[in-house]
Amino acid sequence: MNIEDIKKLRDMTGAGMTKSKEALVEASGDIDKAIEILRKHGEASAAKRSDREARCGVIETYVHSGRIGVVVEINCETEFVARTDDFKAFAKDIAMHIAAASPEYLNPDAVPAAVVAKEKEIYAAEMEGQNKPAEIIEKILDGKIAKFYEAVTLTNQQFIKDPEKSIQNLTTELVSKVGENVVIRRFTRMELGVS
Repeated sequence: MNIEDIKKLRDMTGAGMTKSKEALVEASGDIDKAIEILRKHGEASAAKRSDREARCGVIETYVHSGRIGVVVEINCETEFVARTDDFKAFAKDIAMHIAAASPEYLNPDAVPAAVVAKEKEIYAAEMEGQNKPAEIIEKILDGKIAKFYEAVTLTNQQFIKDPEKSIQNLTTELVSKVGENVVIRRFTRMELGVS
């Protein structure tokens, strides 16, 4: 492990020099393992911050070819963070993602119970007559509902610029980078001629 490895890890993850060095030491110099360690630490620190109030932030807009328009509110804890390049870039990316991926809901909690029940009913009907044990059918239904959430909820969708990450992963990374709670509060997506 040398200073170049530390710098490389810092550039790849946005973590500080000290955190990068600690992760490399813990991973015995393996950069991939160090990235995984940093992500786990980031998720843990993001979870600690999630109960802090986020009332500052930005309302970001994005218009694609004059046909699709998005307005999204993203909050953080302080105006200082709201003005950082990282926060602004995140807001732009989220607005662009909403335009491209067309999520219907913000997160799984925002999906009406009746919609989830209808999806389960459809999936259960698909599996009728397959002679599988009830617990297996329940696991299959849970998997199908998880896939449904990936399709229709913003936080569960795979980020269009990096399908390895969900929007929730992207938010968690930003939280660990800026040290504040970050919340995608709400969004509106409009498409010309579509109601």
